[in-house]
Amino acid sequence: MASSAAKRYVQALTEIAQESNTFDAWQRDLDTLAAVVSDPQVLSYLENPSVQDARKLEAVNTVMGDAQPEAHNLLRMMIERRRLRLLPEIASLFEEEVLASKGIVRVDVTTADALDDAGEQLVRERLKGIVGKEVELRLHTDANIIGGIVARIGDQVIDGSVQNQLRRLRASLNAVQ
Repeated sequence: MASSAAKRYVQALTEIAQESNTFDAWQRDLDTLAAVVSDPQVLSYLENPSVQDARKLEAVNTVMGDAQPEAHNLLRMMIERRRLRLLPEIASLFEEEVLASKGIVRVDVTTADALDDAGEQLVRERLKGIVGKEVELRLHTDANIIGGIVARIGDQVIDGSVQNQLRRLRASLNAVQ
């Protein structure tokens, strides 16, 4: 579940991107920032209270290169507010907002085995019928679900796994006793 702080940043960034029509530039800049802070050693340096904020900003600005000035401002603000850990979440949520503005919803689909192209297309079409929008799939495998699929669409979960069916059967058998 997304943090409320990350959601607020994304809401503000989405408004800025809409006003200036810079969705692609913002996505590029946010992805770069998220990649930088995803490195544990870099994050440790950037969160070190003994390192001055100006030095932290200089270090990351060199990596950001030709990023838009607003992205540099966001970075400065994130350093000052000690919120750098939110950047990967912000980048992901922003990407979902961009997709939503295009009428596309991202769905995490977990299956016991990897889907072939035909299976992937079938799942995409069925989910498209359920949500009423174009669907971008993020595919995962987990042998523990035994069979079937589990689809996560935002906060909604559609659990058609064999594991879940067995769990429900067990519960109904226990209820009969």
